[in-house]
Amino acid sequence: MRILGLSAYYHDSAAALVVDGRPFAAAQEERFTRVKHDAVFPANAVRYCLAEAKATLSELDAVVFYEKPFLKFERLLETYLSVAPAGFRQFLTAMPLWLREKLFQKRLLSDELKAIDAGFDPARLHFCEHHLSHAASAFYPSPFERALVLTLDGVGEWPTTSVALGNGAALDIVKELHFPHSLGLLYSAFTHYAGFKVNSGEYKLMGLAPYGAPRFAQTILDRLVDLKEDGSFRLDQTYFDYMGGLTMINPRFEALFGEPARSAESPLRHFHMDIAASIQAVTEEIVLRMTRALSIETGERNLCLAGGVALNCVANGKILRDGRFKDLWVQPAAGDAGGALGAALATHHLQFGGARETPKTLDAMSGAYLGPAYGQSDAEARLTAAGAVFETLDEEELLARTVAALGEGQAIGWFQGRMEFGPRSLGNRSILGDPRSPVMQRTLNLRVKYRESFRPFAPAVLAEDVSSWFEHEGPSPYMLFVADVVEARRHAMTSEEQGLFGIDKLNVVRSDIPAVTHVDYSARLQTVHAETNPRFHGLLRAFKAATGCSVLINTSFNVRGEPIVCAPEDAFRCFMGSDIEMLIVGDCLLRKELQNPGLMHDYKSSFELD
Repeated sequence: MRILGLSAYYHDSAAALVVDGRPFAAAQEERFTRVKHDAVFPANAVRYCLAEAKATLSELDAVVFYEKPFLKFERLLETYLSVAPAGFRQFLTAMPLWLREKLFQKRLLSDELKAIDAGFDPARLHFCEHHLSHAASAFYPSPFERALVLTLDGVGEWPTTSVALGNGAALDIVKELHFPHSLGLLYSAFTHYAGFKVNSGEYKLMGLAPYGAPRFAQTILDRLVDLKEDGSFRLDQTYFDYMGGLTMINPRFEALFGEPARSAESPLRHFHMDIAASIQAVTEEIVLRMTRALSIETGERNLCLAGGVALNCVANGKILRDGRFKDLWVQPAAGDAGGALGAALATHHLQFGGARETPKTLDAMSGAYLGPAYGQSDAEARLTAAGAVFETLDEEELLARTVAALGEGQAIGWFQGRMEFGPRSLGNRSILGDPRSPVMQRTLNLRVKYRESFRPFAPAVLAEDVSSWFEHEGPSPYMLFVADVVEARRHAMTSEEQGLFGIDKLNVVRSDIPAVTHVDYSARLQTVHAETNPRFHGLLRAFKAATGCSVLINTSFNVRGEPIVCAPEDAFRCFMGSDIEMLIVGDCLLRKELQNPGLMHDYKSSFELD
């Protein structure tokens, strides 16, 4: 049985193919169009999934969209009426698009699918509720026979928070919290207030939080959030503008904290760090109250998470260490892109009655390596067409040369195998560096990624060595848990090191791996497993053999404002347009100094940084 799931028209559109109840292929549309967070119909991602399965749309059992447009329209219309006349501006902005396209989304989707395959039968097009799509994406690929499933996001049709119980192939939503009371929208309101983009800058706010103190947390709980002991809550809408206006917050919100919203690119001050720390602390308090109460109420020992809030790896780490659940699994594509996968899984199991086999390995996500791969001959042809100069090496020599370059402090573009599905690079579309360097964090942020210098990097560590470096036991293959560096690896930074980081006015600490240790000794870690990524695992083993360190910096292979690279030519363009010094594509090794200087200038000037 082959079912294609789709998400589109909001942000991070994607397509995912499920074969006999297991994820088979999945990709975000942005990787093909090169438009970050692209919301268009995922035509390229659909074509990729079909090519991977060697099938046409007409040969699939079903195509399913990740939410129900009529329910969403009902929520929008009722919201406008409830705040009238305040919502009139938003009504005038949104209604023409809904009446022209979104209200008739079945026809729109059918037309797009027929453009790919003229023989596609619209009767095979189905719709799944938004939060059920999220819940299915978390439970069915998880290693659990039964589990509690918690979905937290901005808003779907009506739900903003939902609780489901999964058992075998069954999955039932048993509780919901509805719009406008939303943890995702609360966090996004503070994202906007701190000067970052909503729906993409939330992880920046999370990364900024450890620099500050949560001195506004009680103000948030006293004035903005009516929080109950079981984690349920209501938001005081007199401080927000997302119901009736065109932005997240209003002047009353700004007056409460005594400052106007920060404009993008203006300097970050301690005030903004404290704001970030405060909303992060409140978020953690809310999710911990929820999970503790649900553990007592249901008696379930396993927990699955999905929805955009599940990408808050700091909160995830707190839930894990709280110990109320025996185990915790988070869908790596927890946001709307993952809804495409969940919609297909829900349709397979709940509508068509497909059986479920609990994964006997880490999970059913295959390490999230569900995107396109490029064979060696194809990669060489694409690099040659792009004007690249490269040499082809056997694996032993390739790893040895890469380890030597890492030890010299070089930034390495690492392009291997199938592309990752979800927002994280996990060792196939990655930029790598030596975590022992006191200057590598700043170098990668400013010269390679072209982004804010405060942003932390994640460590990739051999799965078998994780407890030697971090206060964490068990797998963390998707960078979705934060853990502290072990005590034996910590040390205070010297004044010289603080100056190198450009944060000499902050009271900071670091470790033996300073480039991946945040100011509170924490790290967003990825465990690398031989069974899901043997070559990346082999590189870490080779680096350990040469240096004694089984950790590498692993950050996404892109620059600010660009999606993660998909094809070899994307990798070459990013390599040439940044200060990455070496690029590995399959078995090909490219050194920057051997490339055409004219191409380097052209690519560097072509990047448009948002």
